[in-house]
Amino acid sequence: MNAVVMGPPGAGKGTQVKMLADGYGFLHLSPGALLRQAVKEGSDLGAQAKAYMEDGQLVPDALVIELLRSRLAETEGSRGVVLDGFPRTLGQAEALGEMLAQRRQNLDIVINMELPEAEAVRRLTGRRVCRQCGTNYHLVSKPPASEGRCDSCGGPLYQRSDDSEETARARLAVYRRETEPLVEFYASRGVLRSISGQGGVADVRARLERALGLGR
Repeated sequence: MNAVVMGPPGAGKGTQVKMLADGYGFLHLSPGALLRQAVKEGSDLGAQAKAYMEDGQLVPDALVIELLRSRLAETEGSRGVVLDGFPRTLGQAEALGEMLAQRRQNLDIVINMELPEAEAVRRLTGRRVCRQCGTNYHLVSKPPASEGRCDSCGGPLYQRSDDSEETARARLAVYRRETEPLVEFYASRGVLRSISGQGGVADVRARLERALGLGR
């Protein structure tokens, strides 16, 4: 099975897809993780991507697509692939379709994790980081035992600038503009299923597994 899990920032896509991969033997492909790995490994693609990343620029679609193409070859022996964070645009969706067609495969299902904007902002702005040891907390899903203090070292917690409400709303605006059109694109092809991204991790996981036709 080849699947895409999409949804707005804060929906918990990465967490859910990682659990699917660990629990069912899928290959988890996330462009962000693949880029970081390629840079760490020092591959040719990684070296090209690093130059853009260090300049604070978006890595061109062509590089991301080529990286995904090479990773798709690793699906042998797995139950299939679940993509998280790709495609983000209609152009990327078309490229994914072409890549799978070259392998004589199809995209079987696209899961759209729906989340109200207010809840997405609440999740995105909830992260807190210890100034002393760098431990991460989240006011919603992983709060510290004592407000404003790190459980590990007692250091003060702070909110990073990229976790501000302004940044969160900007990210959501980009999602609405560039990624939401994929909902109609995949619905017209009969592969879209929508689920609620609200609730606890276990609740969302159960909905996702049902939508994918998985069971333990």
